[in-house]
Amino acid sequence: MSLARIYGMQTLLRTAHLRKSVVKVCGASGPSALPWLDSVSRRSILTGGGASHEKLAPKPVPKHDWNRAVSEAEKIVGYPTSFLSLRWLLSDEIANVALHLRKLVGSNHPLLRTAKMLIFNGKNNMQAWGLIVLLVSKAVGHAPTVPDLEQDKSAGVLQSQRGLAEITEMIRTAQLVHQGLVNLQSLDEAGNELGSDSDTIFGNKIALLSGDYLLGNACLQLAGLRNQPLIELISSAVRDLAESNFIGERDQQNNPLPSCPLDCPGMAAGGGDSELEGDVCFGDSMNNTQPLSLEGVMGNPEREWALRHILGAGSLLGKSCQGAMMLAEQSEALQRRGYMFGKHLSLAWQACIDLEPFGCDHLPPGVRFSLVSAPVLFHLAHDPSLYEEIQKGRESVDNIDFVKVHAAVLKGPGPERTRVLQKKHSEAALEVLNDLPPSDARTALQNIILAMQDI
Repeated sequence: MSLARIYGMQTLLRTAHLRKSVVKVCGASGPSALPWLDSVSRRSILTGGGASHEKLAPKPVPKHDWNRAVSEAEKIVGYPTSFLSLRWLLSDEIANVALHLRKLVGSNHPLLRTAKMLIFNGKNNMQAWGLIVLLVSKAVGHAPTVPDLEQDKSAGVLQSQRGLAEITEMIRTAQLVHQGLVNLQSLDEAGNELGSDSDTIFGNKIALLSGDYLLGNACLQLAGLRNQPLIELISSAVRDLAESNFIGERDQQNNPLPSCPLDCPGMAAGGGDSELEGDVCFGDSMNNTQPLSLEGVMGNPEREWALRHILGAGSLLGKSCQGAMMLAEQSEALQRRGYMFGKHLSLAWQACIDLEPFGCDHLPPGVRFSLVSAPVLFHLAHDPSLYEEIQKGRESVDNIDFVKVHAAVLKGPGPERTRVLQKKHSEAALEVLNDLPPSDARTALQNIILAMQDI
């Protein structure tokens, strides 16, 4: 007997039992209820069960999922790349770091939050940079002059490109760990003996030594590639990372503060999409190994935002993509396109991160957000009066009323202009990909960019 006949017999039995119950309960009503019951039974038989819906609900339109896009991309390059730098943390020289971190539990040291972010590796974290470098390497290919011994034909990338992806991960991780350092003294008390907060002092030592260890191994592995132009390129990215910590005003814990907005009538009026720069360039269009130009940047919302995050992240990702093409012996024009792709991809990702705190109407208690995020900078250009609240954080950002700033930014054009900004940089990154030949690696990169828009 088939399953369809079994389900049909079960439906008839349920209908008969229901008919008897209705007759007993509604006997005084006569047969008026039976036509309704007959229609229910007919629908039940047609649908193969007891469902009473005459029309099936439409299926939801699937969205681009970030975790799925990354997982599919890792299959293309052959193995998970989210923890390329983890093996250095588990080496003999630093194997006790995890044990030492136990002493910081309950101390609220920033290093604990950094470690959680690195291990969790969720959508709020861009630790898939090694994966991006490998996907770019596979999508572009390599010149015929590359020796066969250098090629990893199973993954479609070069051994040196795989090493560069690991170097990128280690430098990025070292930067995040170093940012967990806490300033134990104010400038007025500098040089005096440290306080009795032994947990904070110990956490600073772990953050400093762990970050230095990762950065040292990255430099050692970079030198092992024996490519002088590549060493110069990645070294300039490390310089940019260091410079990003000294851009603009900061409080005593080195938390960045936005610059005073320029007195520009167009910006103060709210402006529109026309205010967004066509291509944010700071002198890196021709030679990106030189320091970026700071002229006319601070106080201009988009240029200040772009400069901060190119120095802090975009430079490393862009130059790593450029370096991958350099190792593949591609043309200088294509290498330049690789740099632009990584830079725009990083800025699009940062715009997504900046929008997250402004996705809700009310800021949860105790939650803080970046004061140099794109929505805040755009709002300051629209309403400079909010800068009075920002100035309260010169000593510490804890003195700023984040709830007040959050509510003001929500009412202004900042979030919407940030969405336009994110779309602009996403389209710029996709434009570079469209120049590459079709491949599964190119498709994976496109899916990652599209998944950002659904976060």
